[in-house]
Amino acid sequence: MNSTYLQTIRGEETSHCPVWFMRQAGRSQAEYRRIKEKYSLFEITQQPELCAYITRLPVEEYDVDAAILYKDIMTPLVPIGVDVELKAGIGPVIGNPIRTAEDIAALGALDMAESLPHVLETIRILTKEQLNVPLIGFGGAPFTLASYMLEGGPSKTYQKTRQMLVTRPDLWDALMAKLTAMSIVYLGAQIEAGASAIQIFDSWVGAVSAREYEARIYPFMNELVSSLKAKFPTTPITMFGVGTYHLLPLWRQLPVDVVGLDWRSPIADAKAIGITQAVQGNLDPAYLFAEWSVIQQEIDRILAEGKAHGRHIFNLGHGVVPEADPEVLKRIVSYVHEVTAR
Repeated sequence: MNSTYLQTIRGEETSHCPVWFMRQAGRSQAEYRRIKEKYSLFEITQQPELCAYITRLPVEEYDVDAAILYKDIMTPLVPIGVDVELKAGIGPVIGNPIRTAEDIAALGALDMAESLPHVLETIRILTKEQLNVPLIGFGGAPFTLASYMLEGGPSKTYQKTRQMLVTRPDLWDALMAKLTAMSIVYLGAQIEAGASAIQIFDSWVGAVSAREYEARIYPFMNELVSSLKAKFPTTPITMFGVGTYHLLPLWRQLPVDVVGLDWRSPIADAKAIGITQAVQGNLDPAYLFAEWSVIQQEIDRILAEGKAHGRHIFNLGHGVVPEADPEVLKRIVSYVHEVTAR
């Protein structure tokens, strides 16, 4: 197996800098778009063989050093009573947004074997039969999941979310506690099924201040990660969010193994902030549309910063956008492998 991703996290010598892309499975791939003409995302994830095939596609097409399970961060919310519809061009839309204590109390507990056996079966298929690279399982962080549940869908301001956090901390804590407990079950089950690593996407937590994060979000994140580490001490965990530079001093205190950096968070700053964990990132997805010489120059800069840090996994600073050219992604992987070959 190609284990450069895991070896880098552990600080071991590797043959090259590992590369993978957030949202590498799907979106920009022609084969995936053909499949999506027949099935919705949720329909795909409920078919383990098909879901495994889509998860595997970018490993074969791009030669990336890790696979990430194809699914959506909304996947575990449906079984606990959240009415989620994934609308094209919009994203997740919630039919029953959280407004009251009763709404929070009505949320159920997650039973993976009963509600999401297809997710576990997909992992087993991939890890036992089909992959020669580590499989990354993932989930949305409690804050990001809560933001969808409170706003009713994607938001630019997260006004309702921030409003509950500061005006009704009792409700906020109750919701976060439920989502934290669910996330521990959800992520733990993925590890037990065979996932080699976990990434926690707190995509929208950059909307809150460091002070509010420390008071009302950090304790739940610490509980989530610490609980997983207590049970699965050797399984690496990555934290990632967008616009989270101001939260990095707090993230470095979490018992995570990798800190994912978006394109606005310089890798060169990581050591100064005190991040001793491996770092992941952080090519701006906008560069996917630049001339190759421009892309190459930016890759070289990021790799130099990553090498200076010591342990670096090359990735984008956010996910692959649908309009990206797969040939560009393939060329990026090849170039990173070539110039970092030891």
